[in-house]
Amino acid sequence: MNLTLFDLDGTLIPQDSDHAFGSFMVGVGWAQGEAWRQRNDEFYAQYCRGELDLDAYIEFATSAWRGRGLGEALAMRERFMAEVMRPMLRDNARALLEQHRAAGDVLAIVTATNEFVTAPIAEALGVEHLIAVQLERDAHGQYTGRVLGVPSFREGKITRVAQWLAGMGKSWGDFERVTFYSDSLNDLPLLEHVSHPVATNPSPPLLTLAQQRGWPVLKLFE
Repeated sequence: MNLTLFDLDGTLIPQDSDHAFGSFMVGVGWAQGEAWRQRNDEFYAQYCRGELDLDAYIEFATSAWRGRGLGEALAMRERFMAEVMRPMLRDNARALLEQHRAAGDVLAIVTATNEFVTAPIAEALGVEHLIAVQLERDAHGQYTGRVLGVPSFREGKITRVAQWLAGMGKSWGDFERVTFYSDSLNDLPLLEHVSHPVATNPSPPLLTLAQQRGWPVLKLFE
């Protein structure tokens, strides 16, 4: 039995869903215009440089919608899916998923984007298992703007995958082959942890490292 893990943003989809959701919040008037957009862009640039303060970003990114009623927020998320995300889904990414599904692999998306944004994307891609940044809620079910538990970010992706496997009564060693597809150097800890790393639509720093180490390079969105 094989385990195949996929990063989401830049890997299975050609853009960053978290950043796109922030831009969408500005577009629909839920976030405060150009200043908010610029701050969203700054956080994305920090992520690309490997310098993101995830806690600060989660507090900022969720501020646009977490004070709304849950029904209203979910309805706006579905509009985001229809207008932004579904047109972004690509047949070659679906084919890659289907290739591993047909081989009998256990599949999971492992992303540093939060669960609110990514749950419908994973569903649209037909991936049952999603390991995303979990969001804390208060006693009334309201989102607080804080991360719950270990975030699936950098080294935290290894921890969260191990926790997920343990919940199914499994561990890393139960799989003959563990593959991870990612575009980002932020995912280096998990890329180094698995038996078969694949640099997918890699950023320039990851492409350089993959070439140095002889890792496969896959480009889905050329």
